[in-house]
Amino acid sequence: MSETTSQQLPSVAFLGLGHMGGPMAVNLVKAGVDVTAFDVVPAATDAAREQGLAVAATPEDAVRQAQVVITMFPSGRHVIDAYTGVDGAEGLLAAAPAGATFLDCSTINISEAQEASGLAREKGFTAADAPVSGGVVGATAGTLAFMVGGEPEVFERVRPLLEIMGGRVVHCGGNGMGQAAKICNNMILGVSMVAVSEAFVLAEKLGLEHQAMFDVVSNASGQCWALTTNCPVPGPVPMSPANKDYEPGFAGALMSKDLNLATTALDETGATAPMGRLAAELYDQFVKDGHAGMDFSGIITTLREGSEESSGQG
Repeated sequence: MSETTSQQLPSVAFLGLGHMGGPMAVNLVKAGVDVTAFDVVPAATDAAREQGLAVAATPEDAVRQAQVVITMFPSGRHVIDAYTGVDGAEGLLAAAPAGATFLDCSTINISEAQEASGLAREKGFTAADAPVSGGVVGATAGTLAFMVGGEPEVFERVRPLLEIMGGRVVHCGGNGMGQAAKICNNMILGVSMVAVSEAFVLAEKLGLEHQAMFDVVSNASGQCWALTTNCPVPGPVPMSPANKDYEPGFAGALMSKDLNLATTALDETGATAPMGRLAAELYDQFVKDGHAGMDFSGIITTLREGSEESSGQG
């Protein structure tokens, strides 16, 4: 976390207080930032109040005095609708004071991030996208990785806030490039988790113990985050979700969403990524099978079941 003093920090409106946004907003308050929060879910606002957050009655009220407006929403459509207003709502762009910066930390399509930032700039504001990596654990601990897309001067303005909420903050380029980095990162993550899970299933079939498998691979060329931090089998990494019945962590539904964002980018660019597309298909099926709320490392259970079915047919 940053050592930046509260006197140097802008006031913040934080909209979207879910599993990720809630802890992020709390860390800002703990660091002395003036935060006014809002969420459409009453339980989320109740939890925010219990953590010491000031909660506004409407999203527009939350942003009226804010120097930085942070959004953490499920989709790009939510971001754009919040900016412009729907069903007669005023919208954040109409309510925010002159000079405010709009900082969207949602994970959305690159084109949606660029549309949202364009809308903000048209109204005279500055804007950046800063999707995150690190899951609920990172959000709570203030160790998230932020991938930021925006002009250099906008990046410098928001960086002190991001350093409170995160352990690593990287400027990736212009608007939308934070999303580009996040999508590419999570395509690697999805593919690598499938690969690690497949290897453990094969090891089980061969009679190789989980710990022996981990001890070898974690110190060999197969080493990766999906193995050493989020190991899909219980035992070798005590803090991995596999030891808590795959409680997320990073839910399968979110991995499916991010991989579908990646396939959209693949379609738009014409890039070739057969493994990324296959991982997207596997996680789509994982969600359809009722595992949306399970940690994404739980894909090993689906692969294990498929392996058992194949053996039964042999």
